[in-house]
Amino acid sequence: MSDLPKGSVRRFLKVASLPLGYAGRTAFGVTKRLAGGAEDLIRTEIEERTARQLFAVIGELKGGAQKFAQVLSVMESALPENLVRPYRAALTSLQEAGPALPARAVHTVLREQLGDDWRELLTEFTDRPVATASIGQVHRGRWHDGRDVAIKVQHPGAAEALTSDFDQLSRMGWIIDRVTGGELKVDEVVRELRERMAEELDYLLEADSQTVFAQAFADDPDFVVPRVVKATERVLVTEWMDGTPASAVMSDGDQADRDRLGLLLTRFNHAGPNRCGMMHADPHPGNFRLTDDGRLGVLDFGAVARLPDGPVPWMGPMMRACADGDTERMVAVMREVGLLRDRKDDGGEAAGEAEDWGWLNRSLEMLVQPLAEEVFAFDRAWLREAVRRATLTKDAEILRERMVTMPEHVLMQRVWMAELAMLSQLGARIPYRAEAIAGMPGFALDSSGSGSPSPGPDGRTR
Repeated sequence: MSDLPKGSVRRFLKVASLPLGYAGRTAFGVTKRLAGGAEDLIRTEIEERTARQLFAVIGELKGGAQKFAQVLSVMESALPENLVRPYRAALTSLQEAGPALPARAVHTVLREQLGDDWRELLTEFTDRPVATASIGQVHRGRWHDGRDVAIKVQHPGAAEALTSDFDQLSRMGWIIDRVTGGELKVDEVVRELRERMAEELDYLLEADSQTVFAQAFADDPDFVVPRVVKATERVLVTEWMDGTPASAVMSDGDQADRDRLGLLLTRFNHAGPNRCGMMHADPHPGNFRLTDDGRLGVLDFGAVARLPDGPVPWMGPMMRACADGDTERMVAVMREVGLLRDRKDDGGEAAGEAEDWGWLNRSLEMLVQPLAEEVFAFDRAWLREAVRRATLTKDAEILRERMVTMPEHVLMQRVWMAELAMLSQLGARIPYRAEAIAGMPGFALDSSGSGSPSPGPDGRTR
């Protein structure tokens, strides 16, 4: 395979086989049930086989299908344990691995993007990729000035493949919802990925973003961002960075490394908006390393949330009120910034009756629980219950009806949820509240809603 199959019949049949296979297995299950099989066991068998096929097919594709699988691999912490357990290794592999282009196709891209003399720029180049992601793959090499570098090469036909994959994933959302127990909103994920991937295809834009981060975090004691060496539309060369992948820390790391990685992930999400007006917005374990000197290495800046004015000013006060269980203050903040719709006129408030805001507290209380404790122990069971309460309950339905979703904050919300998912995969035990006090403006308030400024991750007060 010299390039992505674009919109080919083979690619269509791969994805289309999923609902067809599910329908066939369901029919077979009905036959077994009529023959006297145990209904619960049959249903479990059908769903496990469907999940097995789902992960196998997505793992063979590139483009949007694999990007979707990376999101799924991060959020596996929130999915039912009996479903995810047999496939955790396969999901983890999707964070950094995928089908690789043959060397001749890679050389063609390098020649087109760097010129016929690309071998003079890259005095060493390893044909075997060190990582293969959804739209590109990474090779190791040496730049002509002696620096070890990482060379990211975009797959030919990536844009066409993305369009094809997202169309197919949208059509088959119901089968993925079935496999994931309805806890992953496929349409919402696909819609956001479709919008975000346009930026990720632009390596020149990614180079600009990475340069801003590299300058903001130069010589930092906690973080390291590789500097950009060379960038074109489809090739990005950056300094090489060694370290233990976050996925390896999750699977084999001791508790100290898990806690260190979890702490730095949390701190970095606050530090970006404070220092450079941007937030890294592709939070899956394949993009993070724990270096030998204990720093967090950060890769892949194709997706960033741009916050030119710094952190959203109302986020800290709202989260603090929620963590304190102060519903009145939380509602006041949300109304002030236009985050709450008025309820439909049913004669309640119009007749002077105060609204019961219990639904708001109940839907969010577990998600903000880490902000209410000095040290919080993250785990998968906690995240599954927190996500269930926030998405699958009657209170969650009211929240969706009344909450106003601002487009510019959708990506930030997904980053936050992915952060909680990774912390749960790590089983990290960290002072999450203290990081919010230091890095989230407006969170460091006393119970009366006032407080003095506190130093952030960059040492500045606010």
